[in-house]
Amino acid sequence: MHLALYQPQIPGNTGNIGRLCVGLATELHIIGPCAFDFSEKALRRAGLDYWPHLTWTLHPSPEHFLGWLGTRLPWLVSKYGELRFDQPDYHADEVIILGNEVRGLPADWHERWRQRSIHLPILGSIRSYNLANAAAMVLVHAQLASGAFSAYRPPGLPSGS
Repeated sequence: MHLALYQPQIPGNTGNIGRLCVGLATELHIIGPCAFDFSEKALRRAGLDYWPHLTWTLHPSPEHFLGWLGTRLPWLVSKYGELRFDQPDYHADEVIILGNEVRGLPADWHERWRQRSIHLPILGSIRSYNLANAAAMVLVHAQLASGAFSAYRPPGLPSGS
């Protein structure tokens, strides 16, 4: 499975999403330009000790990402999405795209993949969910629906518990 972030602006969100992707064996795609540095020194300074275990690609521009995407049909996460996030029939090779924290996704992407846009229900009085929380909700459900957890067995209890 692939999770893409469109021009993320908050390093903490991207770091949390990177950790999520390591835990769920999901490839992370970061669509630039980005508002922060991904150098090895910056990652080490941020304490992202799991980052070396992350499979990720930094696409320098939206055009570069679209070239990688090719003919695949992604799922766009948006509060304006047509389907509730738990309605699609997800598969193991899905590409899920989340917009940036301030501007979301470009209008032409919404038009291009309108029938493949999903939303998270908001029952309380908030404007939107935090990007990392939204990524977790959608990705865990997509992995579950695709059968990724079917062979999973939790580790045994630690000794002395």
